[in-house]
Amino acid sequence: MPPTDYRVRAEVDPAALGRLRGAAWGEPGDGRGWPAVLARSLTWVTAHEGGRLVGFVNVAWDGGVHAFLLDTTVHPDARRRGVGTRFVRTAADAARAGGAHWLHVDFGPHLAAFYAGCGFSPTAAGLLRLR
Repeated sequence: MPPTDYRVRAEVDPAALGRLRGAAWGEPGDGRGWPAVLARSLTWVTAHEGGRLVGFVNVAWDGGVHAFLLDTTVHPDARRRGVGTRFVRTAADAARAGGAHWLHVDFGPHLAAFYAGCGFSPTAAGLLRLR
C-alpha cells in the first residue's frame, strides 16, 4: 500500500471528488458543483494514495472566526487506517492558520468517538430542516 499524501488547499479534480463521494456515500455524481463550493471555502484537505484520491474534508467559514468542517469523506478501501483522523487534524491546523478561532462539526452519534479522537468536544446545538 503506498503512503498517504495529505494536501492542503491543493487543486482537486471535481470528477475524482464525485467518484470518491459515490464510493463512500453512495451518492453518484459528476462533481461539477465542487469548484463553486471550494471557491467559497476557507480551506480543504485531500488524501491521496498512489495518485488516487482517497479522502477529502472541506472547511467552510463565516469569513470571521468560525469555521465549519463539512463533507469528511474517506474511501471505503482506506478506512480504519487513520486517514480521516489525520486529515481532520490537518484541516484544523489549516483553519487555525487561516484565522479561525473555532471549528464546528455536526455528526451522527455513530461518529462521536471518531470526532472525540480528533479533539472535538460535544456541544449542544440546534438543527432546522429547510427541505
